[in-house]
Amino acid sequence: MTTIVKPEVKTAEKETVKKNKSSVYKTEQLNLWYGSNHALKNIDLDIKENEVTAIIGPSGCGKSTYIKTLNRMIETIPSVKTSGVINYRDKNIFDKEYQVEELRTKVGMVFQKPNPFPKSIYDNIAYGPRIHGIKNKKILDQIVEKSLRGAAIWDEVKDRLGENAYGLSGGQQQRICIARCLAIEPDVILMDEPTSALDPISTLKVEELVQDLKKDYSIIIVTHNMQQAARISDKTAFFLNGEVVEFDETDKIFSNPSDERTEDYISGRFG
Repeated sequence: MTTIVKPEVKTAEKETVKKNKSSVYKTEQLNLWYGSNHALKNIDLDIKENEVTAIIGPSGCGKSTYIKTLNRMIETIPSVKTSGVINYRDKNIFDKEYQVEELRTKVGMVFQKPNPFPKSIYDNIAYGPRIHGIKNKKILDQIVEKSLRGAAIWDEVKDRLGENAYGLSGGQQQRICIARCLAIEPDVILMDEPTSALDPISTLKVEELVQDLKKDYSIIIVTHNMQQAARISDKTAFFLNGEVVEFDETDKIFSNPSDERTEDYISGRFG
């Protein structure tokens, strides 16, 4: 078996952090169908705050479908049906009185391919705050700078804020999208393979950013890159054929998995 080594964190530090963690998302017996296709099957996951949770598994296993249920984006597909419970901060997001707009304000998303708006860098970041009623230029300036600093790209674009975001490199565009997400001050950031279209240097910058952001946010990231999951995540869930085969500390998943299918996947026997 191939073992992917993750940088070690002092055990005492780990234990102190674990004791203070509460659930940000708790999924109970979640099922999802695309028409007659049963895409998610009895998903039970307890995702803690201020951690990076990686979702791994082969193509078509339900990874992206799962995180798109967490902000109810999946509901834009007419044929989708769901059952079960997804509790966000102890409230079921499927309850009729739960406003999807409120949920998406608290749960931001970064997609596989950078998707900045065809606007200036400044207007990309200010878009969300403006939608939420912030018009004061001074306040918007502060939000834009804070968000760009939070996404580790301020120094690269501070003299180009009026330029179209399409003029940036792919890696810079992805960090602009992360900054745009941060501008609405979310609680959770969902990332659907955010580095799959990036070069190695840009990928490293995004990975470093993810590690920094978890101090203030809870991050759930779908990735095909198992080395990436090992490098940046605290916990890892292995999905296969719409089911969660195993969910545990990342160190354990990659060094001593409990299920043979997990071992087969991370060692490259399939996937």
